[in-house]
Amino acid sequence: MRSRLIIAAGALAVAGQAHALHPSPLVEAEWLSDQLGKEDLVVLDVRSSIDDGGDRESFEAARIPGSRYSSYTDAGWRESRDGVAGLMPEVAALETLIGELGIDNDDTVVVAAAGTGPTDFGSAARVYWTFKALGHDEVAILNGGVAGWQAQGFEVASGTPEAIAASDFAGHLQDDLLATTAEVESARESDEALVDARPVDFYRGETQSPAARAPGTIPGAVNLPHHDALVERDGAYYLDAEALQANVDALGLAPEAPTVAFCNTGHWAASGWFQLSEVGGLENVSMYDGSMAEWTRDDERPLHLAERGIVSVGELAD
Repeated sequence: MRSRLIIAAGALAVAGQAHALHPSPLVEAEWLSDQLGKEDLVVLDVRSSIDDGGDRESFEAARIPGSRYSSYTDAGWRESRDGVAGLMPEVAALETLIGELGIDNDDTVVVAAAGTGPTDFGSAARVYWTFKALGHDEVAILNGGVAGWQAQGFEVASGTPEAIAASDFAGHLQDDLLATTAEVESARESDEALVDARPVDFYRGETQSPAARAPGTIPGAVNLPHHDALVERDGAYYLDAEALQANVDALGLAPEAPTVAFCNTGHWAASGWFQLSEVGGLENVSMYDGSMAEWTRDDERPLHLAERGIVSVGELAD
């Protein structure tokens, strides 16, 4: 995994991005309200079944004016391969998906999840990470999502939106953002930082995801529960940057050291990656999209359970 340079918002525009807004990774509703209608701004609404009922019908009933809709769970942002759920699709498939949304490489994309619970922040984070993994840095997440936008009294549109013409979008895979199983094995053997973004009961091995063949975590991993820094206000969930920074600091990770975030299927891991890399100040964070679903495919791989210590997958798998 290669180190990468983080450039602060406000840096000089690069060629082909003359209208780029250079937002911070996490933007507030007031900022977005001031930008609506600007050239090359796309608000991408990714509500889905993961936020308890979000779908196109919800989008057409109440949405941020001018926003476009793409279901996080159904549109093709993730895929299953070889029995492993939640993997990043091929670059060509994502280029088609993004281009059909009318997004090109000159656009600044603000991703809006439902904002109705801590888990759906992962929807925005995973789509954000996907854009970054494709080399598209002009992307941000709306803090509070659609629920926060509404709770703060900003304008809401409804009805069937106008059709959007497809665009050409070219992606270039950033290998340093995507950790493979081999790289995770190497990181574990080298005592590099592994961060489990799941709730503590999953981390301790007390709860098992149906996507994984066995409970437990990767030995040596520390725990940053994806939901700990998400706070509820007026029915919407916001990422609290100060609380997050305290949580990240408590892990004692070196800011420049290679770090891998993981979970069960690369959803909560996207929240963990975003929190560590884009807000928490770590400079070299990748995400293991296969996460425990892929790690537990091999009976010989080790797992750590709080009550039993280190065992093999084969000792626990059904």
